Amino acid sequence: MKTEEFHHWSEKAARWGVEYRKSLRDRPVRAKTAPGSIASTIDRSAPETGESMETIFADFESKIVPGMTHWQHPRFFAYFPANAAPVSVVAEYLVTAMAAQCMLWQTSPAATELETKVIDWMRQAIGLPSGFAGVIQDSASTATLAAVLVMRERALAWHGNSDGLSGHTATRVYASNQVHTSIDRAIWISGIGEKNLVRIPVAGPLNGMDPAALEAAIIADREAGFLPAGIIACTGGTSTGACDPIAEVAEIARKHGLYLHVDAAWAGSAMICPEFRELWKGIEGADSIVFNPHKWLGAQFDCSIQFIRKPEDLVRTLAIQPEYLKTHGHDGIINYSEWSVPLGRRFRALKLWFLLRYHGLEGLRTMIRNHVAWSRGLAEKLAAEADFELVTEPVLSLFSFRHRGGSDPDAHNIALVNAINDDGRIYLTQTRVDGRIAIRFQAGQFEMTEADAETAFEVITEIARRG
Repeated sequence: MKTEEFHHWSEKAARWGVEYRKSLRDRPVRAKTAPGSIASTIDRSAPETGESMETIFADFESKIVPGMTHWQHPRFFAYFPANAAPVSVVAEYLVTAMAAQCMLWQTSPAATELETKVIDWMRQAIGLPSGFAGVIQDSASTATLAAVLVMRERALAWHGNSDGLSGHTATRVYASNQVHTSIDRAIWISGIGEKNLVRIPVAGPLNGMDPAALEAAIIADREAGFLPAGIIACTGGTSTGACDPIAEVAEIARKHGLYLHVDAAWAGSAMICPEFRELWKGIEGADSIVFNPHKWLGAQFDCSIQFIRKPEDLVRTLAIQPEYLKTHGHDGIINYSEWSVPLGRRFRALKLWFLLRYHGLEGLRTMIRNHVAWSRGLAEKLAAEADFELVTEPVLSLFSFRHRGGSDPDAHNIALVNAINDDGRIYLTQTRVDGRIAIRFQAGQFEMTEADAETAFEVITEIARRG
C-alpha cells in the first residue's frame, strides 16, 4: 500500500469508527445472525491476487459488521464491560501505527518507562501502599497464571521449573467457588491440577470464603502430607459480585506462609472511589492483585494491571535471559517481558496515559459512581414489582433477579433472557445462584446514561409480561 493510499484508508477507517460509535443506540446490542451465516459469505480460500480496498471495505461493512455484538453499546448490560473510551481508541491508532515490539527496555524505552509511571499513577489512585510495583498484562487470566506460578515455585523452594512437579509433594491452592474460571485454567496450565484446587465454603451476604474453613483446610492438608502453596481471593466475583474478607484471609496467609493473590478484575476499577474500598479492606496484605482497566475504567482491551509486592519473585519465576535478550551497559532497568508469560508485548501503557490525562480521576470516579447509583435504582424498582424478586443485592453496579412465572422457574427465566436479547434493545446474561437460574444485570458501559437504565426497566418488565 502506497503512502497516499494508506493516508486515504486510514482517514476513512477513522471516520467510519466515529460514525459507528454515533450510530450504536440505533443498533441491536447483540448480533442477530444464525450460526454459520457469516462464514457462508466468506470465500473458501484466500485470493491468489490482491483485491481492491474498495471491495474489501465494502465486504467488511456488509458481511462482518452485521455479525458483531456491540460491546460499546450504552445498553450493554451483560457479562462485564469491555470499555473503549474514544480517547483510548485514538491512542490505539498511534500504537498500531508505530507497531512497536515492547518486550525490552531497549526495544522501546518510552514504552517501558511510561508503563512504570502509569502503573504507579494507578497504584496511588486505588489506594495501594508504596510497596507495590506492577506490570500491564494482557488479561487477568495471564496475571493469575503468573501469580499461581510464583506461589508454586515458592512452595517448591524454586525447583518446580527446573525439576518438574512429578518428584514433589502435591501443592495445594485455596479458593471459593465464586472465583472466575481463569483460576481453574491457571491451575491446569501450572501443572498443579484441578484436584489440588481446594474449594472453601462461602458465607455471609457477600458470599465470601469462610476464614475458619480456609484455615481448617490448610491445617488438614499439611497433616495429610500436602504442600499448601497459596490462596486466590476475589473482590467482585463474576457471577454475583462475591467479595472475600481480604483482611482475614491475608492474616491466615501470613500465619501459614502462603502466597495471596486477589482477583479484582472488574471491581478493582471502582477502588478509585475511596468509599468502595471497604469491599477489599486489608488489600495491603496481598502479594499480588489484578484488575482490568479494560473493563470498567475505559482503557481499550487489552490492558490488565498486576500489582506485585515482591517483583523479584515474579522475575525469578518467569525470566529467561539468553544473550540476544540482554541489554548491556545499563544496570537496573526493567524488562517487562521478564514479568510476563509472553515474551512479546504491546505498548499498552499509552492508552492508559491518554485516558487518565483526558478524563482525570474525578471524571472517571463520576462515571463509576453514576453506574453504581443507576444500577441500585434499577434493583429497587424491580424489587418493588410483585412479579419480580431480587436474588442478590447490588455489589457496586452488579445484581441479579428473577421473574416469577411458569411451572419451571429456571426454564422461564432462561426464556426471558433469550427474549430480551432477541428484542435487541438491551443485552443481559444469566448465572446460577444456589443452583437456580438468575438474571444478571451490570451497569458499566462508558457512555451509558440514566435513561439507559430506565430503558432496561421498561424492556425487562414489558417482555416479562407479554402473553
